[in-house]
Amino acid sequence: MPLPQPDDLSSLVLRTDFGDEAAWDAVRAVLDAAGEYPHATYVSELRFAGVGVQALTAEEAAADEGDQIVYMFLADSATMKDPGHPLLAVDLSDEPGRTFRVPARWFPDISANLSIANMDFAEFADAADGSGTFRGFDEG
Repeated sequence: MPLPQPDDLSSLVLRTDFGDEAAWDAVRAVLDAAGEYPHATYVSELRFAGVGVQALTAEEAAADEGDQIVYMFLADSATMKDPGHPLLAVDLSDEPGRTFRVPARWFPDISANLSIANMDFAEFADAADGSGTFRGFDEG
């Protein structure tokens, strides 16, 4: 099950929950509205239904180096059920399997910084709150 590659500098948003089409539409709408420019390459393929973080990290580890991606965002059941539609960010490179939640309002900033390697996945993950959700950097 090779993972799709984003077409550009956008981030891969992989749908893993297929129980509610309206929720998927809402996730895409809120992410598209969150930033000035497109930041997501959406993948909605049934072969990824219910796939977990471990399976994804194993798939990436087995891929040829040139075909590997560094990180991705999952639209899982929690994303679909929560009104804020927080994605699950997944590290596939430095600390494979490390995750944190990303509310839509922060997605464009995280996507942009990761896609150009301006910041590392760990910088965002380390700033996540006690619930494992990134809510910005504490400036105070």
